[in-house]
Amino acid sequence: MILGGLLFASVFLTFFLHFGDFSDFNGRARSSGFRALGGMGLVAVGAMLRRMGARGLAGSGALLDPDKARKDLEPYSRMAGGMLHDAMDAFEKSGTPGEQVTGIKCRECGHVNHETDKLCSQCGKPL
Repeated sequence: MILGGLLFASVFLTFFLHFGDFSDFNGRARSSGFRALGGMGLVAVGAMLRRMGARGLAGSGALLDPDKARKDLEPYSRMAGGMLHDAMDAFEKSGTPGEQVTGIKCRECGHVNHETDKLCSQCGKPL
């Protein structure tokens, strides 16, 4: 990515160095065009390789295997604190089918409390 960025930036540097000089204009324009496109291509390839290296083939979307993708992305899910999992656990079903109860899940014991509670009704810890 860095090499592609430098190659792309060199187009602007040569433009400013040769500003007003129209000798061999076609040759410099062609060279600048190839360097600009090559630089953008290298940046794109570098970003793809960086993503594959960080998340694995399945996690980056290059390999379509959901089980492998979950395994590859597990460190990212764990770092996020499992916020989505915690949010989904807060919506547990009550005894009546189709009715949902919203509440706050206690971090200590896992009990789902009423959303206005300040303390857990099961263990007494602050929510």
